[in-house]
Amino acid sequence: MQMMPAPLPVPVSATDMLLSEGVILLGAAVLFVLLFRRFGLGAVLGYLVAGALVGPQGLGLVGGGESKLAIAEIGIVLLLFLVGLELHPARLWRLKRDIFALGLAQVVLCGCVLTAIIFYSTGFTWGAAIALGLPLALSSTAQVLPGLKSSGRINSPFGEKAFSILLFQDLSIVPLITIIAALSRNPADAAGPPGWVLAGYTVAAIAGLVLAGRFILRPLLGLVGRLGERELFVVVGLFTVLAAAALMHSLHLSTALGAFVAGVMLADSPYRHEIEADVEPFRSILLGLFFLAVGMVLDLKTVAANPVFVIGMALILVATKAAIIAGLARLFGMDWRPALGAGLLLSQGGEFGFVLFAQAQSAMLIAPEASSLFSAIVTFSMATTPFLMLFARRFEFAASRDGADLPGPDEAPRGTAIIVGYGRFGQTVAQMLIGHGFAVVSIDKKPAQIEVSQRFDTKVYYGDGTRIDLLHRAGADDARLIAFCIDDPSLDSRALQPIAEAFPQAALMVRAFDRRQLLALQNMDLAGVVREVYESAICMGVQAMQALGVPDEEVEEVERQYRANDEQRLALQIEHGDLIAAKDLIYRPGKGMRLLTRGDGEKT
Repeated sequence: MQMMPAPLPVPVSATDMLLSEGVILLGAAVLFVLLFRRFGLGAVLGYLVAGALVGPQGLGLVGGGESKLAIAEIGIVLLLFLVGLELHPARLWRLKRDIFALGLAQVVLCGCVLTAIIFYSTGFTWGAAIALGLPLALSSTAQVLPGLKSSGRINSPFGEKAFSILLFQDLSIVPLITIIAALSRNPADAAGPPGWVLAGYTVAAIAGLVLAGRFILRPLLGLVGRLGERELFVVVGLFTVLAAAALMHSLHLSTALGAFVAGVMLADSPYRHEIEADVEPFRSILLGLFFLAVGMVLDLKTVAANPVFVIGMALILVATKAAIIAGLARLFGMDWRPALGAGLLLSQGGEFGFVLFAQAQSAMLIAPEASSLFSAIVTFSMATTPFLMLFARRFEFAASRDGADLPGPDEAPRGTAIIVGYGRFGQTVAQMLIGHGFAVVSIDKKPAQIEVSQRFDTKVYYGDGTRIDLLHRAGADDARLIAFCIDDPSLDSRALQPIAEAFPQAALMVRAFDRRQLLALQNMDLAGVVREVYESAICMGVQAMQALGVPDEEVEEVERQYRANDEQRLALQIEHGDLIAAKDLIYRPGKGMRLLTRGDGEKT
């Protein structure tokens, strides 16, 4: 009998593979991130463990870690774009000393010391030791920065020091890639441009991006804003990031640097908040995929064969960086306790280390086994971060040198209300409450403001009132009201939500800088939000019309209509989550008094 040929295997389509691997990866990510967050270990470690478990070195449920890693690096690009959005050019200039002096000293000193440790404690050549030691000087922006932002400490003196170091580390990717390329043993790299050419490319590309942002991107955003199409903000935001990254990639430069420059270009744009809100979900997903892919490409067999080396080097890495960063922060004006807190906070290896190890492997400076070993070292150092953060918080909250002699909130008597910020706005709120007989605790982080208040026999306590730990010490557990009267446009629902959860019995009130901040607070259950110049601006508008001879009854009608229009616009903007919504309700030149129609159809 003639045998029938065996059926050919049905090829697996790309769609089938995408769906099956996507379900496995996302399912593992959800499970492990929830588990690790439950035990306070952070999402990053959850992603890494999930990737290692389902990857080819683990259960083998998903393959192709290298290809996924290449795609997921866009997550780091988006992270740097969002970092750039936080930096107004004026703030970047104000932090220049911490960024370019403290940051440079940290990267150079940590990189040199770690390179020497690797060279003298292993059999690696100097080229390999440099390619491994310099990347270890970088810390994890993905672990540290979200914590500083969510707790509202990003704008504190401590947070700005840590942020400046992280920012310079991110900017140093370009010279580090150049150094590895210069040391390369790969003949294919010999055709690449020399370092001085790359430096020229960098300057020219940054200048080109700045000009494109001013003369192309800003008019484009204005056009999108006038059209009122929200989805176009998503398209323009992603286009901006990817175009800047693609330009840098075509010049053999850091894609992350291009995204960062694009973010800085838009930092003072009126559409910054919309773009940030639109890009953030893509950043979260792709950055999570990046850490999943890193876990997948770890050679667990090599790690299992050298557990003592991996754990020992991870501990040496953490101890070395903590000591060096603490010493440098002390030299740059921080007291020893906050300096030690900064050292502990930034002591881990960073996600850019994985990228640079892969670069060193391609340059034939290190073997794949060495890349896996040192990627595991970085991963283990990241595992220490959640625990070290607990110690860092204790040191971080120490008063700075400027406020060393000022009374802290520990000395404050328990009050009914806590006023955060005792400037010209907070003073009025506090004095009105005191006038009614309420016990008020006032907090301010500006020593000069506290000293001025002391001349008027007013007790104001030193500290940053956006810190949960400090609010505990100020008696927020018993307070019925916490009023944030500080001039801080970045104070949004993400910063306030942890405070609301920590003190559920206290009503929260916020002084909003402008309408954008008001929209950023829409998801919070607040007792009150006040735009700081709204009432005073209306008052001047009334006085202006009176000075121009407008009859009193018409002045009152314009004020009533303006308030009604503004209230209606705000409700629609909150409903749609879009600053452009209801723009037709704005008073415009040439239209005179806008007439509102009552429910009975009669115009007023």
